[in-house]
Amino acid sequence: MEEFRRAYARLCVAPQEPVLRRLRELGAAPGRGRLDLAAQSLSLETCGALGRLLPGAAPFAEVALGDCGLCEEGVKLLLHGLCSNTSVKCLDLKGNNLRNVGAEALGKLLRQNKSIRSLILEWNSLGVWEEGFSFFCQGLGANNFLQQLDLRNNQINHQGAGDLAMALKQNASLQELDLRWNNIGLLGGRALLNCLHSNKTLKRLELAGNNVPSDILKAVEQAMNHNQDRETILNETQNRTYILSKEVLSLKDEKTKQFLDLMDTIDKQREEIARSGRISAARVSQLQEALDEQHSIMNSLKAKLQMTEAALALSEQKVHNLGELLNAVKQEQASMAECHFMELQQQKQEGAVREGKLLHDLSAASEKNLLLRNQVDELEKKCKVQQDQLFQVKQDLTNRTAELKLRAMRAEEHLEMEKKRFKQSLEDMESLRVKEVGHMTQHIETSERSMQDRIQRLEAIRIALEEELSQVKAAALAERGRAEEELMKVRNQARLEERQQLEHLEEKLRLMTESRNEAQNCCIKQKQMIAEAQAKANQLSLHADGLRRRLEELQQDLKSKEEEKVTEVNKVKVELQEHIGHLQAERTAQDGLREKIAALERQLKALSSSHREALLDKESEISVLLEKLRTKEADISRMKEEEAQRASFLQNAIMAYVQGSPLGTHSSRK
Repeated sequence: MEEFRRAYARLCVAPQEPVLRRLRELGAAPGRGRLDLAAQSLSLETCGALGRLLPGAAPFAEVALGDCGLCEEGVKLLLHGLCSNTSVKCLDLKGNNLRNVGAEALGKLLRQNKSIRSLILEWNSLGVWEEGFSFFCQGLGANNFLQQLDLRNNQINHQGAGDLAMALKQNASLQELDLRWNNIGLLGGRALLNCLHSNKTLKRLELAGNNVPSDILKAVEQAMNHNQDRETILNETQNRTYILSKEVLSLKDEKTKQFLDLMDTIDKQREEIARSGRISAARVSQLQEALDEQHSIMNSLKAKLQMTEAALALSEQKVHNLGELLNAVKQEQASMAECHFMELQQQKQEGAVREGKLLHDLSAASEKNLLLRNQVDELEKKCKVQQDQLFQVKQDLTNRTAELKLRAMRAEEHLEMEKKRFKQSLEDMESLRVKEVGHMTQHIETSERSMQDRIQRLEAIRIALEEELSQVKAAALAERGRAEEELMKVRNQARLEERQQLEHLEEKLRLMTESRNEAQNCCIKQKQMIAEAQAKANQLSLHADGLRRRLEELQQDLKSKEEEKVTEVNKVKVELQEHIGHLQAERTAQDGLREKIAALERQLKALSSSHREALLDKESEISVLLEKLRTKEADISRMKEEEAQRASFLQNAIMAYVQGSPLGTHSSRK
């Protein structure tokens, strides 16, 4: 308010002190929503300043300018400023003698302003000029925001009442209209009564002191009561519909909340069911994978056992074949020794028979003896070479046996290491065991091959020796024919030589027997190795049996786990069935709630239809009553016209009687 006062003082060249004082008082007062300048004579400059300050959102909701003696131009400036105002709700302009320009300015205000709800125009002269008042009525008809209008003592005649009636037909917001103490008369009252048939918002219409007949006043009062009743019914119906809509919305909200809660619970239960299904599926898949792994391990173990059994069978067959070959070699060696012994005995007998001949031929054979000695030296050299070869063969055999022993020791160490590793992990032990068996089989095969090669070499050596012996025999036989005579001469020497040869042959036989014994020892060692391998194979078979037992235990564990899994699955199924039963119960509850909602909606529809029917019945009754009122109003108007005619006749007669009498002349002079 202080800012408003300062702005007023700034806009006015000569501001009025009473206005400033009043504005200062209003600023100091606690209630600042009212601009009260009543009974202050406002100048044109003050009106212009107020008209400039009032547009927009002024700092007050009420403006009181009653009995301010406003001039036409000042009113125009003030109302022009209020046209664009958005905060003033009540405007008081009583007792300002507003006329044509004021009425036009008020009409413009009513056309443009959308915030004024109450307009007080008491004790003015708006009805004196018909054009200005008609413009005011046009503005009132175009306004849809004004609710209260006070037009008391404004000299409104029946034409102004007709303009007001036309405006009221168009207006849909005015609720109270005060037209007391005007000159509306019978025609104006009828016009206002006729306009009330189309105006349903006007609740209060005051027509006292307007020379309006009582029947019209009663009809207007009935119309106002009817509008009030209609307004109350509409308010009640609106309140009921609002309450019902609120209840329906609250029910819908509750139902939606319940439905959403149910859906959330269903979703949660579904998620729990899906989670439990996923967990059970993961458990089943893990158990299935473990079963598959155990089956694969069993299959691999079975395959490895079959491989080891096959390898053992092959090794046994090979050992059997080697034993048969050794037996055959032994038999051949025995047969060869017997043959050599028989041949030596025959040679001894022949030597004894031919000793005589050889003694005779000794002299002749002495020369040949040298040659034979040379040959014998050569043969001895060859025998030495063969002995060296045999010694090398023996050394090779010993080296091979040592190597085999070392390999056996290494194999045993390797087996011990493999056993330790087997304790650590079954799969690694199995793989290492397979590798070890393969390695052993390879070693056995290589040893067998080496023995076979050695046997073949010995056989080749034996064949070469036999060939050499046959050659020697042939040479000896050839030489015997030549040296039969010489042998007699060199009998002693021949005996010595034969003895030497026999000793040499005996040494060869002894070496052969030693080599045979060594070969037998090697075979025995190989048999021992084979027995050890068989023992290891038996141990491995025992270990495999242990593994089989462990696999059976694992299978039993798996069966127990499968049974536990089945029990868990059954439990889950039972829980799922219980959840499904709960969900079905909730569904039935939802169906019951839906049926209740449908019943409530049907009840609402029935209520709305009954309300509509009641409204239609009431409107039909109202239309019938309005027709009756119209007929009664027509009768009343006819009776009023007749009474007016009678009254006019009586008045004319009285006036003629008074004018004709001496009292009339005296009153005319006065």
